Amino acid sequence: MTFAVRYSLCPVNPQAHLFDVTLSIARPAAAGQVLRLPAWIPGSYMIREFARHIVEIHASCGKKPVPLRKLDKHSWQAEPVSGELTVRYTVYAFDLSVRGAYLDMERGFYNGSSVFLSADGLEQQPHAVHLLPPPDKALAGWQVATSLPAVDVHKKSGFGHYQAASYDELIDHPVELGEFQRVRFKACGVPHEFVVSGRQHADLKRLAADSKRICEWQIRFFGEPAPFPRYVFMLYVGADIYGGLEHRASTALMANRDDLPQHGADGISDGYLKLLGLISHEYFHSWNVKRMKPAAFTPYDLNREAHTSLLWAFEGITSYYDDLTLVRCGLIDVPRYLGMLAKTVSGVLRGNGRTRQTLADSSFDAWTKYYRQDENSPNSVVSYYTKGALAALALDLHLREQTHGATSLDTVMRALWQKWLHDGQGLAEDEWERVAQQVSGLDLRAFFDRALRSVADLPLPALLATQGVSMSVQPSAHAGDHGGLVAQLDEIAPRPSLGVKTAPDALGVRLSHVLDGGAAQAAGLSGGDVVVALDGLRVTDLDKALSRHRIGDRVKIHAFRREQLLSFRLTLAAAAADTCRLQLAADGAAWLKD
Repeated sequence: MTFAVRYSLCPVNPQAHLFDVTLSIARPAAAGQVLRLPAWIPGSYMIREFARHIVEIHASCGKKPVPLRKLDKHSWQAEPVSGELTVRYTVYAFDLSVRGAYLDMERGFYNGSSVFLSADGLEQQPHAVHLLPPPDKALAGWQVATSLPAVDVHKKSGFGHYQAASYDELIDHPVELGEFQRVRFKACGVPHEFVVSGRQHADLKRLAADSKRICEWQIRFFGEPAPFPRYVFMLYVGADIYGGLEHRASTALMANRDDLPQHGADGISDGYLKLLGLISHEYFHSWNVKRMKPAAFTPYDLNREAHTSLLWAFEGITSYYDDLTLVRCGLIDVPRYLGMLAKTVSGVLRGNGRTRQTLADSSFDAWTKYYRQDENSPNSVVSYYTKGALAALALDLHLREQTHGATSLDTVMRALWQKWLHDGQGLAEDEWERVAQQVSGLDLRAFFDRALRSVADLPLPALLATQGVSMSVQPSAHAGDHGGLVAQLDEIAPRPSLGVKTAPDALGVRLSHVLDGGAAQAAGLSGGDVVVALDGLRVTDLDKALSRHRIGDRVKIHAFRREQLLSFRLTLAAAAADTCRLQLAADGAAWLKD
């Protein structure tokens, strides 16, 4: 095959975190080839300006230098040439996340959107990539892991030649480099593998077996065959890290090493459950956003924001099915799932943003609000992930109740998948709702107006009651109380509260967020303040310090704001009723057992 666009990439200097990239264009544009690096990466809705990491860039034709003119922050134009254009550039890679590029002496990783310049007008042409091994002999054991289709690669290391049918496909296959462990399995006959980098001593066979159950349930949910010929999970483990980013035939994951399953361990720890939920979430995206997606994303315009009010459907519904998959495939039981659900409800209730921002607006404003949060975000932003998951739950239960079990959210999702298989088109802004109405035969306008376009709370207590699940919203019993499944819905006496969220600090307790309507806000305390004393006594545990007082007590607080020590007098208020507790009837929660 002849490739109009060819790249070579080499981890040339891991000590300085530098990749060298060469781009060759056989027939550049006659008016001067324009080159661009994406400003954002699909799945992470924030302008990231990856071009800022290009350290140097040069162009040539044969042996002659070709001037490059900068057009804007991420675009260049070469002067017209009559032969092949070669562009050589160096990329600084030290972003330890799933969104960018990273390189050191331990490992390398990149998303194509961080390292591969696109050639204007040639994006739909086949692209070739030559992955070169690091020149440092100390890294001779490095290997390649990627879902990018291979052409001619070293059997053991994986370095060599790869291809993509287009630029969009090229940047949708991240690459992991280094010495890592692999574990393979098949799900519904499709080869899958886990590539695990970072130091760990986990039971990777169990990780593969549990992931197989997740994958097979989701493939069968939408219907075989799977929409990819093979799939790669790329998991980097470390300390205090977490995240994932979906791709068409792979996903990049980060997790704490202690969250992996340990040899000989029984059950599923909370940390491992969190990791399984992340795996489930990113895998479900293989259908819901990587293929079915908003019309605003077809095709992606990676030069600027692509606004849509539908992120609740693609992230929120995925967030509903990620934990639902775990109970339906048998990894967890119904009580464990309901305990997790209660904590999700509590998380949404604990921000006044839900009373100010609709789900549709949260989706549309992801670029400027959700992905750019500050100390006031709980008062102004609602998450289209968590409230979107609750809206999906509410819709699921509403459909089941109104159709006497004949229709559910499962039915709608399968219909949307069949529609995509038929036409491959993105969904217009009102189309998701129209499909749901067509499939169910119900007039759902009032439901969607409330759930998506108002700030009214979702009718979860009434809907859960139809499934034999009782819901109560009460004050938290202590700072670490996030709700859960209980045997009996006892009344919880309110405790004194400042109305804040906190984080540890060397001096005392840092107020990460000050919530609307709370005692701290009324007194003038702000996010970022560090509380050091309450009534003259040092504070290292705010919950413990407040437990010495009663609601209505007048107290004095000393806090540092930047370098200045300030004092505040305030009256302790009752903790808000923002904690969800669920009670399960003996034959309840039938929807979880489908």
